[in-house]
Amino acid sequence: MFVAWTAVLPIMVLAGELGEPAVPSPHMLIPLLLGLVIALTGLVRHHPPGPLNRGSQVLLGVLMGTYLDVPALSGVAGSIAPLAAVTLATLLLCQVAAYAMVRFGGMDRATATLGMIAGGSAAAVASAEDLKADGRMVAFMQYLRLGFVMASTPVLLNWITLPPRAAAGGGAAGGGAWQLVSGPNQVEGLVVLASLALLGLFLGSRLRLPSPAMLGPMLVSGVVTATGLAHGFAPSGILRTLLFTMIGLDVGLRFSRQAIGRLRRILPAALVCTVTISAACAALAWTLSVFTHIPFGDSYLATTPGGINAVLATASSAHANLPLISSVQSLRLFEMALLAPVLIRLTTRGRASSVTGRGDVR
Repeated sequence: MFVAWTAVLPIMVLAGELGEPAVPSPHMLIPLLLGLVIALTGLVRHHPPGPLNRGSQVLLGVLMGTYLDVPALSGVAGSIAPLAAVTLATLLLCQVAAYAMVRFGGMDRATATLGMIAGGSAAAVASAEDLKADGRMVAFMQYLRLGFVMASTPVLLNWITLPPRAAAGGGAAGGGAWQLVSGPNQVEGLVVLASLALLGLFLGSRLRLPSPAMLGPMLVSGVVTATGLAHGFAPSGILRTLLFTMIGLDVGLRFSRQAIGRLRRILPAALVCTVTISAACAALAWTLSVFTHIPFGDSYLATTPGGINAVLATASSAHANLPLISSVQSLRLFEMALLAPVLIRLTTRGRASSVTGRGDVR
């Protein structure tokens, strides 16, 4: 079984490479779509092996922790209060949208919360099973929003005048194709990566964190990144590609004809919520621009609810303020990944308690 999957994954990676110029997050979305087709045709009836699925969550957690860029955050320290307020407001908007999906889309609270959370689409999809959510619906809502944001952002940027800057590097760069980690010393980086992954997995389980395979490594990696204890260990190149491919393929293979029918039923509500969240985030960006005098183009890219890699790539090509945008996006990504499981536990626990209470009265 394991050997068979080692043959399938390179094919999925190649498919993602072919879709690179035209598809958002191709190494997750294309394997997801191909997995969906394979599942519906019955060619494959088994999910990927557990170690592969768990390993992708652990590596994703380490990668997310490396987004916590303290120097970039210190560069916008003067605007930290309004930026934090905007992040909190975005989280509240997502909760309102999640409630709407529960109320009008007939969806459970965990799936609605992960599907509507703004930022960290890969984390939301990867943690769905651990949080008792439907990963298929989560992926659908996350990529619906990502596609809408990526399609609308270039159009909106044509209307927004960004201040001229020298061309910025970095962004969504993932390293050379055959790199495994982001640093120049591959062996040292891999050793650090493995150590953080194992330590994070151990602590996540001992602390009983929700989705411990992802949140444990994310917290450990975030601490190491923030304190500067180590650098150059983020999954990069082919390793990063494989991890996103694994996540997308695992979700795609879980689809069924019944799930496709349900997607059609929730599409109107999901589309309305997606457009509403995007418009509300644009309004928050305008408010942030007014109070902090940050150019609206920069504040829009910093607060737009799209994938962080896609946003940074767009910001780089538009010569926007990358330190500001990356710091706000990474801070929100970190907060959403930490708070989403907590919100799910609180809301589902509250519902369970109310049901139990009604049963006791009877």
